[in-house]
Amino acid sequence: MSDGGFTVLDGTQLRSLSIPLTLSPDSNGPVMTGAQVLDLVESKASSSLLGISLPQNLKSSALKRTVSVDDAAFRIKELDTVHASEVATKYLTAIADELKDDPIMVSILEGNTLRLFLEDEDDFAMLAENLFTDLDTEDKGKICKAQIRNALVNMGVDMGIPPFSEFPLLNDILKKHGAEGGEEFGQAQFAHLLQQVLQDIADALAEKHVIVIRNIKIINGTKLRTLLAGEKRLNNVIEKMLQEKNSSEGELESTDIIRGFLEKNGKELGMPPSEANEAVVLLYDAIFADVKSNQTTAKTDDEFRELVKDILEKFAEQLEVNPVYHSSEY
Repeated sequence: MSDGGFTVLDGTQLRSLSIPLTLSPDSNGPVMTGAQVLDLVESKASSSLLGISLPQNLKSSALKRTVSVDDAAFRIKELDTVHASEVATKYLTAIADELKDDPIMVSILEGNTLRLFLEDEDDFAMLAENLFTDLDTEDKGKICKAQIRNALVNMGVDMGIPPFSEFPLLNDILKKHGAEGGEEFGQAQFAHLLQQVLQDIADALAEKHVIVIRNIKIINGTKLRTLLAGEKRLNNVIEKMLQEKNSSEGELESTDIIRGFLEKNGKELGMPPSEANEAVVLLYDAIFADVKSNQTTAKTDDEFRELVKDILEKFAEQLEVNPVYHSSEY
């Protein structure tokens, strides 16, 4: 999906990728350093993921899954052919697994959204009017030409404008049309200049698409599934809930204790933050209403443990069917 839409990079693109190491098969000595292997894998992975630069936190997490030694120590370590190949395969798989747990959302900007605005006179007129009104903070009916830059920033990726940092050609386009300096003009002149600028941006994006990583997280139940499959970590989580249950001395129902714990700590478990949006609140309400309607009182610790597992399983099922999208600021 392009422009205003999203493309999800969840590691699927890497599963069938192989990393050919151009090494001599009869070489017995060191042939590559750890750093060279990692750089090679990251380059190949990036190429398969629309050319994006892999986020540092993704690479760090994947490396922890791959090697047991210190990062710096591994990078200077010399590897033979067999070991280098093993590390490359494990690191690529780890990157794919990280993306499965925490997918990256990107937008492919190729000018389509801008052309839609430009081709519809009414839509463009409304866009220009709204932008001008927002920029005319002093309500003078005039703004300076340099404000065109702020208009583009305000439109942003959702309206098909890439960040200046990722598309420096924007500066050249503004300069070409004289959209600089303190000369003031009215709304009609602003709309005319904006139209010219947007047309050039649309044409430039058609020739060279821009991939933008979005500030959006996808919660799809994968991390919850991992939690449910890992007995040790799951038991630790349940024990913390049991401590809260015992400290409440019966003043709170089991479901209220579990919900309160998940709302407070769910992000670490792979749950969507309850404050992210209304859809998350409705999800919590629906699951706990369903549990309460079918629940027998969890009197014993074992019953409480089973109740927690049942609730987490319900969340995982719902998130798998209907993933939650929210700002990564939460």
